[in-house]
Amino acid sequence: RRTKQLGFTPQTPALLPWRTVRRNVQFLRELNSRRAVGESLSESEAVALLEAVGLGDFLDSYPNELSGGMQQRVSLVRGFVLGSPVMLMDEPFSALDEITRNEMRYLLLDLWARTSKTVIFVTHSIPEAVVLADRVLVMAPRPGRVVWIESIELPRPRDMSIEDDPRYLEHVRRVRNVLYEVSTR
Repeated sequence: RRTKQLGFTPQTPALLPWRTVRRNVQFLRELNSRRAVGESLSESEAVALLEAVGLGDFLDSYPNELSGGMQQRVSLVRGFVLGSPVMLMDEPFSALDEITRNEMRYLLLDLWARTSKTVIFVTHSIPEAVVLADRVLVMAPRPGRVVWIESIELPRPRDMSIEDDPRYLEHVRRVRNVLYEVSTR
């Protein structure tokens, strides 16, 4: 049986305005029902994830009834529902305010722990990269290439207290120094 190997969460939620939260989350599963249903989460498991990210009371709401952060949580759960072992996330929190963005980081860590997917997360935020990652890859432009890999040796599960840990601060400092060096070449 062939399955979809890559899930994707874009910068903007890209929700279908005529579908409720519950139906937006199930949309990709419905499209791929012949190929991926065996590995996809069931509807009850999808609802459990929506409840875990604080959307249990909004299952029958439409996107225009949600805040930007709530819409992004729907998009995040939608990416985890399809049975793809790898999830590509292209700056999914970039349009959010700092408080919501920080909450989303820890929601993502919780979803990741529940599903054990491989997540490739693109971000321009050094603290975000260090909080989320096991490895941070620093890329240089023209031509795009990896110039540094920082192995993040911080305990899991992670919560907001990790941001006060001296090891976290040291990882942030090292990645920032490499980025500055790359950008001044």
